Amino acid sequence: MTKELTEPLVELIRKVSCELSPDIATALENAHAVEEEGSAARGVFATIAENVDIARKNSTPICQDTGTPIFYVHYPPGWSTKQLKLQITKAVAEATARSYLRPNAVHSVTGKNSGNNIGDDHFPTIHFEEIDGDDLVIDIILKGGGCENVGAQYSLPDTRLNAGRDLEGVRKVVLDAVYKAQGQGCAPGVLGVTIGGDRGSGYLASKEVLLRKLGDTNPDPQLDALEKRITREANQLGIGPMGFGGKTTVLDTKINTLHRLPASFFVTISYMCWAYRRRRMVIQPDEIIYE
Repeated sequence: MTKELTEPLVELIRKVSCELSPDIATALENAHAVEEEGSAARGVFATIAENVDIARKNSTPICQDTGTPIFYVHYPPGWSTKQLKLQITKAVAEATARSYLRPNAVHSVTGKNSGNNIGDDHFPTIHFEEIDGDDLVIDIILKGGGCENVGAQYSLPDTRLNAGRDLEGVRKVVLDAVYKAQGQGCAPGVLGVTIGGDRGSGYLASKEVLLRKLGDTNPDPQLDALEKRITREANQLGIGPMGFGGKTTVLDTKINTLHRLPASFFVTISYMCWAYRRRRMVIQPDEIIYE
């Protein structure tokens, strides 16, 4: 069973590109409020707020780099993943034609832009997982190039940072990644961190954890405490929005874990810019809900 979902998917893409989710907008407002009057940091947040408002009112992209479209599709038994992929691909091309997305799919050898955000089998990127129940749930993240460039992966132990194979070592390497990024990646950012896995699965999981809402609680008390500590200490670095200095370098930190081989201990950090664009669409038997 597969419904015709191309137009609802185009609307999902419009929303993610042009309208920040409420939790992200609130986090940016709160960050604005704590910066000093007349400071460069406060000016950055005022400009961001104006930009977000204009984008929402005009249905224009929040950022000119609309990034890589990454879809997470949780589908009930009986749905065709082949048909869902075709509809998602068609919706991405149509959203690009309507200027909700910038053409970003560039051939890595020829340098030619496809013009419609359709590239090889991984552009757009689509992850499928079959679930129980009747609802089809589609999440999307737009991952910009600037923030993707400052992602990082560490192999513990790291003698340079005196970081061992424990949560204290994780803390040290994540803060090192934030320090190295400085204002690049369009701070303030959100950190998606995966402890464990291999080099490939670590990057996949560190992006997926960014689907969590800002301000939520990690069900693992140790990881919850570590998330809060990393966010607090990153903001003590003084890097600030866009690297102009200030009290807010990181809006939040999200951590998950994967089992690993005994010989490997990777820590993978996916950095998300302030234009933290993620949305969800739930297709129920008789209704479509956008979250």
